[in-house]
Amino acid sequence: MTGGVMDRLPGEAGAAPVAAAAEVEAEEEADPPAADSPTPQVSQRRDPHPSRMQMPQGNPLLLSCTLQELLARDTVQVELIPGKKGLFLKHVEYEVSSQRFKSSVYRRYNDFVVFHEMLLQKFPYRMVPALPPKRVLGADREFIEARRRALRRFINLVARHPPFSEDVALRLFLSFSGPDVQNKLKESAQCVGDEFMNCKLAPRAKDFLPADIQTQFAVSRELIRNIYNSFHKLRDRAERIASRAIDNAADLLIFGKELSALGSDTTPLPSWASLNSSTWGSLKQALKGLSVEFALLADKAAQQGKQEENDVVEKLNLFLDLLQSYKDLCERHEKGVLHKHQRALHKYSLMKRQMLSAAVQSREPESVEQLESRIVEQENAIQTMELRSYFSLYCLHQETQLVHAYLPLTSHILGAFVNSQIQGHKEMSKVWNDLQPKLSCLFAGPSSSLLPPGPLQDGRSSH
Repeated sequence: MTGGVMDRLPGEAGAAPVAAAAEVEAEEEADPPAADSPTPQVSQRRDPHPSRMQMPQGNPLLLSCTLQELLARDTVQVELIPGKKGLFLKHVEYEVSSQRFKSSVYRRYNDFVVFHEMLLQKFPYRMVPALPPKRVLGADREFIEARRRALRRFINLVARHPPFSEDVALRLFLSFSGPDVQNKLKESAQCVGDEFMNCKLAPRAKDFLPADIQTQFAVSRELIRNIYNSFHKLRDRAERIASRAIDNAADLLIFGKELSALGSDTTPLPSWASLNSSTWGSLKQALKGLSVEFALLADKAAQQGKQEENDVVEKLNLFLDLLQSYKDLCERHEKGVLHKHQRALHKYSLMKRQMLSAAVQSREPESVEQLESRIVEQENAIQTMELRSYFSLYCLHQETQLVHAYLPLTSHILGAFVNSQIQGHKEMSKVWNDLQPKLSCLFAGPSSSLLPPGPLQDGRSSH
């Protein structure tokens, strides 16, 4: 989502500067500004006043919230509605439950899509997490489960985001139980405008920005890109570790079943096959009983794998979703408001050249006045875009702080991983220790019991 929302600024049809901006976009020429034509510097930013170099007290730019405060805003569960999981249904429904609103509503994927569009429309300069992809033909239960998890991550990131959490769209999505939540969401956004139009501080955003905001933006973007790449690798390895635990569970279960099948074999024993006819019967009886312990081992391994999927992999995915939304926001900032600002400046340059040409050629006064009027409108549009550019940086500064507020989630992830490994190995070790004494009967001779042998030495005697 890097372009579309920036090309339509809702609720601004009545504002002349923004109307002019729309005209600029409609009439935009693809050619870049000519090298010999000066680029006009409308409302060019001057060196900040010394008092602006330091953040004033109570600066609204600062985002003071901890991870615990963010997590405490709300916890939203997204569950498949029982009986709606079939592979051949036209849609899948979810039960969305919010602790904050004490609500439980039913939503379809398309409801999430409309809600996502409303967020992008109202908050184009904020981190709006991406939605998982739409269902493809022949999507199986694994795809549906992965999408459910992604939707849960999406709605929790939104519900805990400071500006989003106070917006009427979120309350509607999480608590409205009427028949058509999509229309309700669209109605709530009509004639409202985006955050720039409604924020009282938007015209003054430039006053709160540090003098080196562009440098800070570039450094922050690079840092978060590096963090994203590292966490992406961590997530991939965590997935492999959890997957190996689940695969280990399946192997242990099959191992135990094969021992049980061997112990349950009813094929008659030929008289010449054994000097002691009771050995095979005793061995089979012992093998049959081992399947219980191996089933328990399989259950413990599966629990560990599932726990690591939920407590480690999912938290890593949540943080990655947040980091990806930051990367998307940076791209919207550059390809959206800044690009439109440059195009508007280019259009302004062309108009000024036309004005000079008209003056030289002594055109009719009416056409010159019309051109002058368009130039004034274009100047207003450029000023509006410049304000939007600073407001976009203002929001980016806050969103960067929000990302760093989520960074302590790393300790939660590592703690969950270590605890899962400790608990899993401890529980499995206990089962292995309980299993060992039951092996003694496997090594019993005709008149004595022997301890299980040590590791094989490849025919070499141990010293």
